[in-house]
Amino acid sequence: MLSIILIGLAAIVVVFVLIVVLRPSAFRVARSATMAAPAPVVFAQVNDFHAWEAWNPWGKLDPAIRNTYAGAPAGPGAVFAWVGNRNVGEGRMTILESRPSELIRIKLEFFKPFAGTNTAEFTFEPEGDRTAVTWCMFGHNAFMAKAIGLFMDMDKMIGDQFERGLADMKSVVEAMARR
Repeated sequence: MLSIILIGLAAIVVVFVLIVVLRPSAFRVARSATMAAPAPVVFAQVNDFHAWEAWNPWGKLDPAIRNTYAGAPAGPGAVFAWVGNRNVGEGRMTILESRPSELIRIKLEFFKPFAGTNTAEFTFEPEGDRTAVTWCMFGHNAFMAKAIGLFMDMDKMIGDQFERGLADMKSVVEAMARR
């Protein structure tokens, strides 16, 4: 009887591992918003990590978060690092590419609770006196992230934060554009 239970448990583990291994490792999460502000105003909010405090959704999840800045003051080489509670973890962002009013590409490194490296991108599309902004993150999930993805909708979790951040950024830049 015990051997039947052990064989059954082993079969369940093998099936679970196969399901996780066969899941796609590549992922992409993206959200967009249109803001009543010119592209240079919106671009400046992303290109300077110091400006993120006004709209970064993860900063609001931990009022005691410790942020540090290094490298260039803005644009390529600018570095933003954080250490926070379990909701925000620990990590670092480095701006790799910055094309004014067009694109910002960021290397996004997570140290805690799980190590990982992804890419974040912001694209800006001027539409008259408005700007369409798309915030996306993409990369590859390791085994543990793929397993967690079976039980948690990462697109919804990350996407909801992107939506909050874009809504807060919209408030900031639209107030600036009105001045």
